[in-house]
Amino acid sequence: MSRITPIRPESVSQKSPSRKRRAFIKAGGTLLLSVCVPQAANAAKILAVRVWPAEDYTRVTLENDIELNTNFFTVKNPERLVVDIEGLELNPTLKELVAKIQPNDPYIKQVRVGQNKPNVVRLVFDLKEEISPQVFTLQPVGNYKHRLVFDLYPANPADPIAALIEKGEWHKDTQNKSVAPTTPAMAGEVKADGKSDPKASRPDLMAEAKPDDKSALKHNEKNEPHLSEKSPDKSAAPAMTRMITIAIDPGHGGEDPGATGRGGSREKDVVLAIAKRLKAKIEQQPNMRVMLTRDADYFVPLNVRVQKARAVQADLFMSVHADAFVNSSARGSSVFVLSDKGASSTAARWLADKENAADLIGGVNIKNHDKQLASVLLDLSTTAQINDSLKLGKVVLTEISGINKLHKGSVEQAGFAVLKAPDIPSILIETAFISNPEEEAKLTDDAYQDQMADAVMKGIKKYFSKNPPLAKSRLT
Repeated sequence: MSRITPIRPESVSQKSPSRKRRAFIKAGGTLLLSVCVPQAANAAKILAVRVWPAEDYTRVTLENDIELNTNFFTVKNPERLVVDIEGLELNPTLKELVAKIQPNDPYIKQVRVGQNKPNVVRLVFDLKEEISPQVFTLQPVGNYKHRLVFDLYPANPADPIAALIEKGEWHKDTQNKSVAPTTPAMAGEVKADGKSDPKASRPDLMAEAKPDDKSALKHNEKNEPHLSEKSPDKSAAPAMTRMITIAIDPGHGGEDPGATGRGGSREKDVVLAIAKRLKAKIEQQPNMRVMLTRDADYFVPLNVRVQKARAVQADLFMSVHADAFVNSSARGSSVFVLSDKGASSTAARWLADKENAADLIGGVNIKNHDKQLASVLLDLSTTAQINDSLKLGKVVLTEISGINKLHKGSVEQAGFAVLKAPDIPSILIETAFISNPEEEAKLTDDAYQDQMADAVMKGIKKYFSKNPPLAKSRLT
């Protein structure tokens, strides 16, 4: 009978591992691997970082493969925004954010990035002034994956009309003229606070009666002299012509590139270039001023574009785009106005749906969205607004026909969200098809851009020659 001798633990530790021990280690390693692999697969990975500085606000975007959880808070003296991102390890792509902050950024001095604790990255934005931050996430759409967005708005935004007056160049051309200038207010000189002084442009209110000016004196029955009380000569009085304010809306911008041509041209770039040319031409007019809804490469939500036009009491709203279609043979310029009875064609409906989806691509903080205001801006429309828009659209389309083939010979209508200001005649101009190689070349050509701006300017002048603007409550 054989005896089984038990193996002591000491002898196991001193000798090479037995088969059982090796099997145990292998099983343990497999279990550990099965636990770690899912965690690595679920770890967030930063794919890209982008910064969009603008006077309105600065946007910082982190694009990643999964949705990120964040905590943020602001710190005073000096002003800072601190953001902790969970489930994230610091990687070279995220470090690139430091170099992307530009010296002329209106709100961010610099950003510091570090691994605050395991699986938590901290971003510290050193700020130039007090800001009102919005931090939100966006689901994948188009070519974008998950996005974490930081919108840094000024805590004390500038008054839009005062900003419009300050930016305008039109008042400089009249300062050295000997004739009565067409001032921004037409009824007075603009003060630093943006208000007008009615006496500044009325010499008759500022001048004193001269002793030797006999025509300024008359005698009553007692032969007592006093200042003339005769009514002023209305024919000699200057006409009270108010400034015309035009809002130009370059489509897309920032996170939303719009359509892209085969040659790589982006809609957001060409329409901004055309809008700036049109702005310069409008500012050369003696009684017109202009506001761009964006003057650089950044995104503006659709309803905010309308709000901006209404904030400066615009007389016209013109949204500038470059069309695109799945078929590259599509070509020609178009003008669209709002419709409250459905689109005038299938193509118009398709285009309106595409343009109205800009908020999804550009990225809007839905949690902070004023739904009631959005409802008013997107649902209120009046027959008068549409009728005036049609008049404007027809004259602009006629002028555009002189420089490019028309996609359709009449103004089309559809439910464009950006045209739904209830009190401003509004049109959307498709300058050409960027998806057509020949028209893409036109859109990137300086001469064509200038011709398009000229045509729209002529249309504006013809519209106002037959439809003079009504008086408004504020003469600024």
